[in-house]
Amino acid sequence: MGVYEELARLGSATVYEAAGREGLVDLPLHRVVPGSRAAGRARPVMCGQDDNLMVHAAVAHARPGDVLVLTMPDPAPVALVGDLLATQARVRGVAGMLVDGAVRDVDELVELGLPIWARWVRVRGAAKDVPGTLDAPVVVGGRRIEAGDAVVLDGDGAAVVAAARIDEVLEASLAREERERRKREQLLAGAVSYDLDGLRERVER
Repeated sequence: MGVYEELARLGSATVYEAAGREGLVDLPLHRVVPGSRAAGRARPVMCGQDDNLMVHAAVAHARPGDVLVLTMPDPAPVALVGDLLATQARVRGVAGMLVDGAVRDVDELVELGLPIWARWVRVRGAAKDVPGTLDAPVVVGGRRIEAGDAVVLDGDGAAVVAAARIDEVLEASLAREERERRKREQLLAGAVSYDLDGLRERVER
């Protein structure tokens, strides 16, 4: 299993905790495709305000395994992605999208199956007039995201790992997963975290 497949399997919460509680994308997100999860290389996209010209550019330049991270100067409930753009992205092998804006055509997006997380679902369409940037750093949900960072997306939301830390955080995440596996066995046997984690002494001194 490759690095990104492992990160997707481990999930955003495990990766965030293993990274030292760094990398949270602090936004309320709609997971468009139920049960989906994804991880991949970040391709940050700064769109013009209420404009998705750069989404078309990003899809045209996308590489298999990319996660397109779409935002605009003042994030607003304007649909940056719909069925036709998502179809192109899926064909080009995009691993997922993180949209700091809106999506529409949700029923069609669910059927298509491309993993997409969006801040809003709205029918309001975007213009296609304003050039922006591709692969320049952006800030989404308080997190700076650079090209090549790892973006992890699942039912809990989104977490980002700086490119230089991917191997380190993956190793820490796998170790955390193993610790939690062993702890789960103890819990199933009747132990309680109140004792296992030394919490009793904080309350019952």
